[in-house]
Amino acid sequence: MVTTIQDFERLGEKYFSHWLAKGESDAILNVLEARGLEVPDDVRERIRRCQDLDQLRTWVRRAVTVTSAQELFTE
Repeated sequence: MVTTIQDFERLGEKYFSHWLAKGESDAILNVLEARGLEVPDDVRERIRRCQDLDQLRTWVRRAVTVTSAQELFTE
């Protein structure tokens, strides 16, 4: 039984992570495109293939400030 919000979040990430990852990758691409940045096919593919939610969330935050799509991947 789910007893806390944290339990629910962990279960959600476990069973629905592929949908969460798709949402995060869509957000990254939408931010980059809204900012008028070119998104090469290799960058788009790398974003779409990633299933690591923490990494995707990092890229979402970076998408707001990078000057090129490739900069997402630099530390």
